[in-house]
Amino acid sequence: MRVQRQEKSRMITGELKNKIDGLWDIFAAGGLVNPLEVIEQITYLMFIHDLDDSDNRRAKESAMLGLPYESIFAEEVKIGERTIDGTQLKWSVFHDFPADRMYAVMQEWVFPFIKTLHSDKNSAYSKYMDDAIFKLPTPLVLSKVVDSLDEIYKIMNEIQTADVRGDVYEYLLSKIAQSGLNGQFRTPRHIIRMMVEMMDPSSDEVICDPACGTSGFLVAAGEYLKENKKEEIFFDKQKKEHYMNHMFHGYDMDRTMLRIGAMNMMTHGIDNPFIEYRDSLSDQNPDKDKYTLVLANPPFKGSLDAESVSGDLLKVCKTKKTELLFLTLFLRILKIGGRCACIVPDGVLFGSSKAHKSIRKEIVENQRLEAVISMPSGVFKPYAGVSTAILIFTKTEHGGTDNVWFYDMTADGFSLDDKRTPIADNDIPDIIERFKHLDQEADRKRTEKSFMVPKEDIVNNDYDLSINKYKEIEYVAVQYPPTSEIMTNIREIEMEIGKEMEELEKEKLRMLQMMCYFDLMLIPICYILGIWRGASYFFLPRLLILGYIIKHCLTWKWQNWLMLW
Repeated sequence: MRVQRQEKSRMITGELKNKIDGLWDIFAAGGLVNPLEVIEQITYLMFIHDLDDSDNRRAKESAMLGLPYESIFAEEVKIGERTIDGTQLKWSVFHDFPADRMYAVMQEWVFPFIKTLHSDKNSAYSKYMDDAIFKLPTPLVLSKVVDSLDEIYKIMNEIQTADVRGDVYEYLLSKIAQSGLNGQFRTPRHIIRMMVEMMDPSSDEVICDPACGTSGFLVAAGEYLKENKKEEIFFDKQKKEHYMNHMFHGYDMDRTMLRIGAMNMMTHGIDNPFIEYRDSLSDQNPDKDKYTLVLANPPFKGSLDAESVSGDLLKVCKTKKTELLFLTLFLRILKIGGRCACIVPDGVLFGSSKAHKSIRKEIVENQRLEAVISMPSGVFKPYAGVSTAILIFTKTEHGGTDNVWFYDMTADGFSLDDKRTPIADNDIPDIIERFKHLDQEADRKRTEKSFMVPKEDIVNNDYDLSINKYKEIEYVAVQYPPTSEIMTNIREIEMEIGKEMEELEKEKLRMLQMMCYFDLMLIPICYILGIWRGASYFFLPRLLILGYIIKHCLTWKWQNWLMLW
């Protein structure tokens, strides 16, 4: 079932893409052109829409299970000292209001309502919604945006794929510059899902993404647990409380992304994720031996100010490269037995600097490196063409690396150009299946897509983890005929060409003969009939042809003259 789910296309349709582009144009016409501001406002509105859907869904589920449920849209909602009928705050109600009334309800009631929605004022949602501002300038713009979003949601419901909302969100985010100031790239949703399925999180995990952005990894992990361990979590009060309040932790330095991430998590049914503004590499991050699972695609910035980096990290790996420092951070924040699946640039695998070698040696010698999955460079297009790999390891602090599993991914279900259109070739189901049955990988040859490499080979290669270092290319011998035979064939071909050229020359001479005979016959006939003046118009082009013939005849051999005669 999991494998089949991976095979479904999750790219948004052309119609849906056009609707989103049209929505973007509405904002531009209204004077909102900053991509981050536009995405932020769209996120608020999508969140308001999803609150309505989520509330209706939870009410139905509670009714089916015979459990009590109190809607967030209670009969009376209090905003400051004022109260309003809660049903008027539902998207399904106010989207039918006239533009002026809709704008007033949104500005005075709905938006303040979502800002104070979470009862815990220390929650991530409350912290990052506190400074949220409603920026749609006019009732007309709001009305057009609401209508456009209704159309988008209608198409999304018709598509009915598990992650169409994530795809829409990814397309919205693609409107932002290709990479942030810190070198972050948005991770494709299908790659996130693959990593989550490979790690197969349990119901008691404590999951962290130290560079969470819009919380893509955390949302995917939450959805995976809902799909595969729903009864185990939601029929156990303690585990449900852990899922809602203590399982998910995310950190980032972009408040807009944190705000979007917090809303994204809450929309997906996770009430109180721990989403916090934090420079994960600095001393302000005290986390140590805290998490059981790290899922991350950390920023690949070229360098940073070493003075801002935690001294604990520099002790292990003295460098300014963020990709290396984040690997060191993962080792610090994981509990013993904790696992990590992270995306790294290819340079981490084979870099020759002391820092590169030291972090690879640390993972191989003192922890347990399990897998290296090499991904094609087009995975992050159109945003970036960087070549990357996925590292999977477990923190042990006493070694444990035995055989490391390598996989050469060549296709991810989409073309590797900027268009990223769906294609049939897709290694993801195979990767998941093989990783879950590593005991069957031992006998594979190094000429195959995946194979095992003993720790000794890695040590002997100076801890190089690039797949090309170990992959064997199978050369197929090609038998060519002897030189004498090839030369004989060439001579035969030349003789055939010569014969054909002779035939063409003969045909050309025959045509010339016919033209000459025709002209010789016309001259006396025209003289006898006395029509030289009328015939002059006829003879002018003929004379040109005769001139062409004479030109060629000058180059003829005497044999050709005889033939013509």
